Amino acid sequence: MGSLSGGMSCIKYLLFFFNFIFWLAGSAVFAIALWLRLDKDASSLSGGSSGSIFIGEYILMGCGGLMMLVGFCGCCGAVQESQCLLGTFFTCLLIIFAAEVAAGVYGFLNKDKVVSLVKDAYKVVQEEYITGKDNDTLPAIHKSFNCCGDGINISKINDTCPDNGKTHDCNLKIEENLNKKMYIIGVVGLGIAGIMIFGMIFSMLLCCAIRNSRDVI
Repeated sequence: MGSLSGGMSCIKYLLFFFNFIFWLAGSAVFAIALWLRLDKDASSLSGGSSGSIFIGEYILMGCGGLMMLVGFCGCCGAVQESQCLLGTFFTCLLIIFAAEVAAGVYGFLNKDKVVSLVKDAYKVVQEEYITGKDNDTLPAIHKSFNCCGDGINISKINDTCPDNGKTHDCNLKIEENLNKKMYIIGVVGLGIAGIMIFGMIFSMLLCCAIRNSRDVI
């Protein structure tokens, strides 16, 4: 088996470092998803019993787990100089990249639908508080968004309002915060997509270099 040239050895260690960071990012995504699902206050802020958001949290867990697996394959493939693992890493990264682009386009085109979904979830939480089914979620939402009610049943939920004398409309605050968060998510998503492209390029360069080095007698 031939040895890699100096440039390819550098790419090998760069790819290992990239995958280690990717594995850490996957671990962070998985941990955040677990926190949203298990922590009482975080679960309240993410929509309580809303089915769509509940499913979204498990999708986030799955994405985090997949990122950890891909990062592990990439690290092992780079260190062991395994064409099979590097090929698997490239394929998985390409699938994740395509899914990220598709999700980004869908989210951008359906931004109003996402905002409407969260507003509907807030309305359900408000009704559950008024009927006595849930007494914890609504105060947590009001505290987080610094708002109180939607201007309709304000007298029935006045005791959940923040103690600062302000009563911003929660529908407006939800829309404002989501638009701001979506912008941040979009910028972060573009950054991650760029890193993925470099990862795919490096993995293919290293894979070709390993194949060529093994052809050398």
